Amino acid sequence: VQLQASGGGLVPAGGSLRLSCVASGGTFSSYVMAWFRQAPGKEREYVAAISWKGGTTSCADSVKGRFTISRDNTKNTVYLQMNSLKPEDTALYYCAADVSSRYPSRLERLYDYWGQGTQVTVSS
Repeated sequence: VQLQASGGGLVPAGGSLRLSCVASGGTFSSYVMAWFRQAPGKEREYVAAISWKGGTTSCADSVKGRFTISRDNTKNTVYLQMNSLKPEDTALYYCAADVSSRYPSRLERLYDYWGQGTQVTVSS
């Protein structure tokens, strides 16, 4: 399974971005998908996750009400809509696939495949 993330960029505080992650080489519609992020000098942290059919989502408290995860199984793509961005959202954003679970989890160790990351920079 290969994951290709895109959509990052430089935006002012309060702006919006939509990240995309396209999967290939596997059965995307059966995977739980998630987004994680890693800021400079910090550990990678959970952002949001979505079940394989898209009916169940979860997100970190730090992004609740601002970020929305969704997926389109016909396009093998998971999205992260990010609104009201803050400078503290600046990080390298990774998508990840869990091929075994049915429901989304914030546990990094459950995810089997990872994309290369896309940089999001929010200016103050």
